[in-house]
Amino acid sequence: MSTQLEAWGIPIYEGFDPSHLDPRPDLVVVGNVVTRDNAEAAATREWGIPAMSFPQALAHFFIQDRHGVVVTGTHGKSTTTALIAWVLTQAEYDPNVFVGAVMRNFDSTFRLGDGSHMVIEGDEYDSAYFDKGPKFLHYRPRTAVVTSIEFDHADIYRDFEHVRSSFVRFLDIMPAEGCLVACADHHQVREVIANNPVAAAVQTYGIEPGADWRAETYTSSPEGTELTVSHRNQPYGQFRAPLYGPHNIQNVLATIAVANHLGLSPEQIAAGLATYAHIKRRLEVRGTVGDVTVIDDFAHHPTAVQVTLEGVRQAYPGKRIWAVFEPRTATSRRNVFQQDYIQALQGADHVILSDIHRKESLAPSERLSPAAIVEALRQHTEGADFYADTSAIIDQLCRDTRPGDVVIVMSNGGFDNIHERLLTALAER
Repeated sequence: MSTQLEAWGIPIYEGFDPSHLDPRPDLVVVGNVVTRDNAEAAATREWGIPAMSFPQALAHFFIQDRHGVVVTGTHGKSTTTALIAWVLTQAEYDPNVFVGAVMRNFDSTFRLGDGSHMVIEGDEYDSAYFDKGPKFLHYRPRTAVVTSIEFDHADIYRDFEHVRSSFVRFLDIMPAEGCLVACADHHQVREVIANNPVAAAVQTYGIEPGADWRAETYTSSPEGTELTVSHRNQPYGQFRAPLYGPHNIQNVLATIAVANHLGLSPEQIAAGLATYAHIKRRLEVRGTVGDVTVIDDFAHHPTAVQVTLEGVRQAYPGKRIWAVFEPRTATSRRNVFQQDYIQALQGADHVILSDIHRKESLAPSERLSPAAIVEALRQHTEGADFYADTSAIIDQLCRDTRPGDVVIVMSNGGFDNIHERLLTALAER
C-alpha cells in the first residue's frame, strides 16, 4: 500500500508522533491496529480533534444513501467484490467501490462513481480501539453476499461461535426489501441462515446440487474457466472468466446472482466477466523463467490454502506443484490450525515452509510448528522442507525445480520479496 499511496501523492509519516497532527486536521481516521495508548490517538483525544473509525468514515462519506452491495465471508471477499464492481462498471452502473486489495481493472483499491450503488468488501475484523464490533456492521447492506463462515482472526475472536455471532449480527441488519446471496456449498453458511431467518429474500449459489444458482459444467486452464450456469434448474447462460479453481467458480456464481438481482442481463454479465482483470496477489503469475512458473497468492487460512492448490492442480494438470508457505497472519502463526495445514498442503507435490513471522511475539506454547508440519507432510508428498531463511528457500527451488514446474508462494505479506528474487535466481541459473 505504500506504493499506492506514493502513486496518489499522499505523504506518509513513519512511526507515530503527536507532531503529525500539526497543522490540526479536521478529522482523524483511526485504523484498527492503533491501540488506545498510541501517541497520536492519545493526542487526538486530548486536543479534542474529531475522530472516526475507518468503517465509520467509509459509511459517512461514501456509502451515505447509496444501495450498499456488501460482500462478507471468511474467504473470497476481495475477489467477489472486485468481480461485482467490474461487472456493474462495464454495464455503466458507475458504482462507488472499495476493496481491500488492488483491483487491476481500476489500478486501485477503490473507485469513485456517480451511480446509486456502493460495492464494498465487508470485513468481520474489528473497527477501532473504541469500537470492537466488526467493520461490516457499518456498511448499510441492501444486497449482501456471504461466501463462507469459518474460524479466523484468532487475535480478536475466541472461537468459531464468536465468529458466527458477528455474522448473525450482520444478517440482523439486512432490510426486508434486501437480498442475501449465500454460498450453499458451505454448511456453516446454510446452518447460520437456517437458524437465524433473515428479513431479506435469500438466493443461494454453489457447485453442489440444490443451489438456486449453480455451475452445471465447467472447464479450467491457466487462462481461465468456462462455465454453464443454471438458475433454479433452468438454463441461464454460458460465461467465461479469467479465473480458475472451485473457490473462484463460487465467486463468479455469487457475482452472477448479485448482478441478475440488480437488473443486469446475462449478456451484460458475460461481457463484464470476460474482461475482468482480477486483483493483485490472487493466483497472480509473477513470471515464467526456464518454463518454471512462479505464482503469488494471498492464501493463509488452511481452507484457502487447500482450495488454492486444488485450483492450481486443475489449471495445470500433469505439472509438478511446489507450495511455498509463510505463516504470517495472527491466526496462521498460532497452533490452532496445526493439523489443518498438514491436510491442506497435501495438494502440492513438494512443500516448503518458512519460519513463522515475528515468532518472538508469541509464547512458545501458542506457536505453530512449521518443522512438525513438514515432518508429517513427508509421509504424504514427494518432499517437504522447512527453512528459517528465505535465501535457503530460493536456493532449493533453483536447485530442484525443473521445466514445467509451478511454484505457488502463499503469504499475506512481502515474504522478503521472494517472488522477484526467485525469478532473478532462476534466470541466472
